[in-house]
Amino acid sequence: MPALTLSQLLFSQGFGTRRECEALIRAGRVYIDDAAVMDAAAEVDTRGLQFSVDGVCWPYHARAVVALNKPAGYECSQKPSHHPSVLSLLPPPLRARGVQPVGRLDADSTGLLLLTDDGALIHRLTSPRRHVRKVYQVLCAAPVSAAQIALLEAGVVLRDDPQPVRAQDVQAVGERTLLLTLTEGKYHQVKRMLAAAGNHVAQLHRLRFGAFDLPADLAPGQWCWVSPEQIAA
Repeated sequence: MPALTLSQLLFSQGFGTRRECEALIRAGRVYIDDAAVMDAAAEVDTRGLQFSVDGVCWPYHARAVVALNKPAGYECSQKPSHHPSVLSLLPPPLRARGVQPVGRLDADSTGLLLLTDDGALIHRLTSPRRHVRKVYQVLCAAPVSAAQIALLEAGVVLRDDPQPVRAQDVQAVGERTLLLTLTEGKYHQVKRMLAAAGNHVAQLHRLRFGAFDLPADLAPGQWCWVSPEQIAA
């Protein structure tokens, strides 16, 4: 990867217009290796680069991929209708880069949400042909029967889709709690499947997307970077 000038680097990472990035540099607010760099034209090797702006450390990422522990009461939309956007939980540089949710969670649903500015990655993770696994913890409104589990595994017919939709895996982990694994991404799929099986969703929490698990130490509303190794997996 060719080196970037410091102003190009800041611009690529979402720190404003080129003029705004140059102003940050001239003001001595950008540090590399614990030293202020005040030359906007200085060339920077981006491999493994860590830099800081106003004392906040940032790793360089050609493409941003982050995981958010989505709390309830947020919409997965850039133009939300009734609740604030999940994007409001991210720092301004990430929002400026145009990261978007990979798939959606309803406003009242919680858990793992991936966001990225990599359009090709979004396509790979959401394409129906890829059958990417998503694991949900589902608290049901009523006790779950063996017959309902059998229906979810065999396939239920949703109101607007003549083809049966089935869960790849269903595990009962409590009287009213299921671990549900899906490989599709239909609108309100978990809620509609449970309703078609004769129950209803009281709470929905996503635990896994593909090979990536929601970090146990990531509190609701917090985010973290997804490493290149995790992306590859």
